[in-house]
Amino acid sequence: MATHLDLEEQEQLDALKHFWKQWGNLLTWALIVVLGAYTAWNAWQYWERRQAGLAAVLYDELDRAAQAGEVDRVERALADMRDKYGGTTYAAHAGLMSAKLLAEKDKPTEAKAALTWVADQAPSDGLRAIARLRLATVQVGDKAYDEALKTLSASFPPQYAALVADRRGDVLLLQGKRSEAATEFGKAYQGLGADSADYRRLVGIKLNALGIDPEAGAKSGATS
Repeated sequence: MATHLDLEEQEQLDALKHFWKQWGNLLTWALIVVLGAYTAWNAWQYWERRQAGLAAVLYDELDRAAQAGEVDRVERALADMRDKYGGTTYAAHAGLMSAKLLAEKDKPTEAKAALTWVADQAPSDGLRAIARLRLATVQVGDKAYDEALKTLSASFPPQYAALVADRRGDVLLLQGKRSEAATEFGKAYQGLGADSADYRRLVGIKLNALGIDPEAGAKSGATS
């Protein structure tokens, strides 16, 4: 009985040796790759958390400077955010905050630069859309209407379509293009839902001022 078990164990050992001789190197490298990927992933996660934490500290500093109206300090903090933590959400929010203060302090060129950076570099479609809408507003304030229309012609998430149409209508109206403006206001009016009743009412007032019944247009669109 003992001899039979010894032979069976020897056969199993020989089979294991054969398997390892054939596949050992491949399994070793596969294990190295898996462990390396796992280590790299953990390192990346740690780096992202560290970057976000440091960016949050700098964002708080910028926020305090903005509340105090300290333009120079805000610009320095924003430059640091862009250089060191440009890929974080904090940096995008810092750009939006800085642009608001810069516009209020009559520094439209700097405000447009901050908003352009957010529109190009923000890590989410929503933040990029907000930056473009605000950039168009600053451009309108500079009477740079063609630039504003170009900004508004960029790609926007579907949920911003009505806001973009309304802003485009404002620009076209300022250019004296009443018919084209009315078309954009009509798109905005029909695109705004019940959760935006006050905004929809405002767009309706714009259409009324152009001699258009917004409800008639909405009913016509629904019927078609």
